[in-house]
Amino acid sequence: MQALYGFLQSDTKDLAKSERELFIGIEKIYDLFIYQLAFLIELKHVASVLMEEAKTKRLPTQDDLKPNLKFIENKFLAQLEENIHVKREINNRKISWNNEFELVKKVFNTIKVSPDYEKYLNVSDDSYSSHRDFILEVFREFIADFELVNHLYEEKNLHWGDDIYIVNPMIVKLIESFKENSNPDFSLMSLYKDKEEDGQFVKDLFRETAMRNEEIEKLIGDKTKNWEVERIALMDVLLMKMAITEILHFSSIPVKVTLNEFIEISKIYSTPKSKIFINGILDKIVADLKAENKLNKMGRGLME
Repeated sequence: MQALYGFLQSDTKDLAKSERELFIGIEKIYDLFIYQLAFLIELKHVASVLMEEAKTKRLPTQDDLKPNLKFIENKFLAQLEENIHVKREINNRKISWNNEFELVKKVFNTIKVSPDYEKYLNVSDDSYSSHRDFILEVFREFIADFELVNHLYEEKNLHWGDDIYIVNPMIVKLIESFKENSNPDFSLMSLYKDKEEDGQFVKDLFRETAMRNEEIEKLIGDKTKNWEVERIALMDVLLMKMAITEILHFSSIPVKVTLNEFIEISKIYSTPKSKIFINGILDKIVADLKAENKLNKMGRGLME
């Protein structure tokens, strides 16, 4: 959607260049995924540094001198830190939190004063699952939506403000997938379910929508005669173009799935009334396409 918006608004209409930028942008989502994993590891490092600093205070308390080490010895974090895939990706992508000590410290201090942290330190349960589940809770409650962290990501990449909502569920699933016996070669989640198939889908949807732009715009225009297309929200038009392209040229995707998914996208990226408008226009277009026998869906139930 973002790539098509940029392409259709550009003066050059360089399809190949826009396509390359699209796939670079997708790959950058995985950078964000690794950043979030690296943040968890850095959280452990910062906690350790703060504990050592507390011992050197002018008047250290007993807790400062003999701190509870349960967090910095967290069994899941130890696994994550030693995972060879995490290490390789951090190194290859040149990802580091070394210059953001104060930010990570703020997040840790927020966690540290929470009842959840106190409970974790003092509960007698030292099982692997209790360690992993605590990190899962920490991630959901204190990291996933931490405003300063997300602001930093947006400064690094304009699109990461949206991409974080793709990455965070990936982090949750990854944490849940770790087991006590997971070895250092335990695989990370892939950005694609099937890189070849998914990559081809992205390329085809982008190219078909771009190349058939005028043709599809006419279909929309015929159903919005009481509207000037220029006055319809630009994002609504773009989403309808993508949906119609998918309906016409992707024979294995049910019509209903396409409609539902693009209406859901409109709830996030367009106006409050867009879902009703988009749904109404697409329903009319689909009805015409069915009547004209222009839908080429393969398999039972794909027309619905």
